Amino acid sequence: MGIRIVQVDAFTSTPFAGNPAAVCVLPAPRDERWMQSVAQEMNLSETAFLHPEDDGFRLRWFTPAVEVDLCGHATLASAHVLWEDGHTPAGEEARFRTKSGLLTARRRDGWIELNFPATRAAPAPAPAGLAEALGLQGTPRWVGRSRFDYLIELDSEDTIRALKPDFPALERVEARGTIVTSRAATPGYDFVSRFFAPRTGVPEDPVTGSAHCALAPFWSERLKKTEMIAYQASPRGGVVRVSLGGERVKLGGTAVTVLRGELTTHG
Repeated sequence: MGIRIVQVDAFTSTPFAGNPAAVCVLPAPRDERWMQSVAQEMNLSETAFLHPEDDGFRLRWFTPAVEVDLCGHATLASAHVLWEDGHTPAGEEARFRTKSGLLTARRRDGWIELNFPATRAAPAPAPAGLAEALGLQGTPRWVGRSRFDYLIELDSEDTIRALKPDFPALERVEARGTIVTSRAATPGYDFVSRFFAPRTGVPEDPVTGSAHCALAPFWSERLKKTEMIAYQASPRGGVVRVSLGGERVKLGGTAVTVLRGELTTHG
């Protein structure tokens, strides 16, 4: 019998937008090599693997190149699959044990709300070559470093959208990835961002939940708000509702299933 694998577009209600993730719910743990091979075969920014553990599920995330410690969109996709396929009753909270601790998801007003740790960025010098790798013409307004990524504030949404990074150069930056952000000019949004992570095999991630764990405290301080609407301005694009409460960030998004398949090779 094959193993079910589901592809979900996260942080969107429209198929072929947002950020695609594969979700594989397993009856028991599998070894890292097999999971990495499946993620490479799926060739999406993230593939999530889950199996029952305690009162929820153990959750691990793999890009085509590496395992990562925190991923928002594949967690949202995982919760969507657990409810849609009946692994977790529709009205119950989804609980995930991960390398970043206990994460939870619940349904609220037609959205899925994730409860994640805040990963605040502290001011830090830009590493040599970062501005050139991003293709920046001017000086960033602010540069910082979170647990995972560099965070760069730029002058405008137009500048964010126009960036054309040199990905081989950006791959040499010693961080999981680089977040670029600015206040939003588009009505209805508080801030915009893009996320580049060629070092982990993802040149540009379409919509990055975990990046908003740094963006939420960054913009909350500047906008004097704890609840905001964010837009990640990748070619696919996606909307993230963010809410900051102490050292936790709530990330709200929607999801849609686009593909169901079966892994016929289990080696």
